[in-house]
Amino acid sequence: MKKTYLYSLIILLAGSSFTACNKKKTDVSTKTGYAYNKRENGGFEVASKYKRSNETNEYGLIEIEGGQFIMGGSAIDIPGQDMSNLNYKREVTVSSFYMDETEVSNTNWLEYLNWIKRNYPNDAQYYYEELPDTLVWRRPLSFNEPYVNNYLRHPAYKDYPVVGVSALQAERYCAWRTDMVNEKLLRDAGYMNSFAAINGVAKGKNAAQTPVARPAQPFNTEVYLNGQIDDKGPKAKQDLNPAAAGAAGATTGRRATGPTRNVRLEDGVILQPFRLPTEAEWEYAAMSLIGNTQYENVNDKKIYPWSGLGITSAKKSTRGLIMANFKRAKGDYMGVGGSLNDKAAFTQDVKSYAPNDFGLYNMAGNVNEWTADVYRAATYEQADALNPFRGNQYQNKDRDPATGQLKKDKFGKPEMIKANSGKKQTWEELQAYKAAGNSAVPYNPDQRGYRDEQTSLYGVTTLVNDKSRVYKGGSWDDQAQWLNPATRRHIQEDESTADIGFRCAMTMLGSSEIRSAGKAQFKMK
Repeated sequence: MKKTYLYSLIILLAGSSFTACNKKKTDVSTKTGYAYNKRENGGFEVASKYKRSNETNEYGLIEIEGGQFIMGGSAIDIPGQDMSNLNYKREVTVSSFYMDETEVSNTNWLEYLNWIKRNYPNDAQYYYEELPDTLVWRRPLSFNEPYVNNYLRHPAYKDYPVVGVSALQAERYCAWRTDMVNEKLLRDAGYMNSFAAINGVAKGKNAAQTPVARPAQPFNTEVYLNGQIDDKGPKAKQDLNPAAAGAAGATTGRRATGPTRNVRLEDGVILQPFRLPTEAEWEYAAMSLIGNTQYENVNDKKIYPWSGLGITSAKKSTRGLIMANFKRAKGDYMGVGGSLNDKAAFTQDVKSYAPNDFGLYNMAGNVNEWTADVYRAATYEQADALNPFRGNQYQNKDRDPATGQLKKDKFGKPEMIKANSGKKQTWEELQAYKAAGNSAVPYNPDQRGYRDEQTSLYGVTTLVNDKSRVYKGGSWDDQAQWLNPATRRHIQEDESTADIGFRCAMTMLGSSEIRSAGKAQFKMK
């Protein structure tokens, strides 16, 4: 009896020691010995339970595991065309990221327009500037006039890709989507008051106890993270700062009371911004070599986002069907009636045709897609080998020097100013820069035209400049050569056409490996 009790006590103590060790590993500093997340220790907080989740799937994103690939490697020579500026082959590496499963649709864009009309009913300019240019359908010798009024708004085209949007409009959509998604995330989790509470119909466990006033300005992620939006919900984070108002009377434990705070970036709750993909990301995602690569060996060459060298399906159930929406010949947009090849005269539903091996739809055909890169013929040769990109224009958020508050424009968004340095300045340098005011010379790392002094392209004078943007993918109005992911073209960032749309991307933080199950790993102690 005594032996049994003794063994049980030893096991209990061993288990307690193991638990304590585990706690020390995750909740206690290995350098100072102080426990994290304790008000009595100064309130330093660490998100020890952070785990990258799949919540991005709710917003239509696909995980793209990055890696090495030959940028331009899928390019092929087209008889009668100069492809020398399209197929410079170079080994590069792309970090893991997220990309929209589909192109942004007309419905997605109408949601954006509805939000503008609802929040800024008297700002006609704002609404007008975000309207797609539906006149892109007009052609002097083509009867496309019905699409001018119908394509964006008629439900027959609700799931077709939005067109007539410039790269600048697409970037503003990405910024709006970032704030919409983060606000919903915070309100649904109870960190902010629920939408129901704001609308005066609060009920349920996340409802506020007292009526909540509707915010004067729409939510902005950066402004919120800077503590300039005070809207704390029933599950707001506890503020463990000992100096916080009300901290002296707060209790400890899981149901602690006392002051609360906004979610911080360090909590791992806020999602990264939506943005346009870089040219390298877009080409990597389109090629989707993950589907025909084993142990770093590429088994079959791809010249399109699907396997094989042809443009028709080889599967028994879909044999002979065209794999993408494009123009087979100058006058053949969809085939012969009764046996249509790609089944579309112009655009088609954003989930048409088979997805590539990453699960992305229409990475060839349907519409071309904007990328974030400024166009230069020599980018392949000059850009960095890791995450190559041309177009950086570094900016900082403008702050009130006395309070640290972000300065906001009329839409409640942070005002941006040119970056003043490429590295952290000394305190003295920073103060001198501020004192210089408008006479200070901003940091200028602009590499958009770096080492590119040519005045002609393809033997003729061109209009390539710092506002020329790369677009890729081929469209309903292009022949098969442009379906190759290595091909690249450009127009001005403020222009739009009937055959260019876009999809959003998002940076992935943390480990580059998305799924480690079944793969060899070094064990971490």
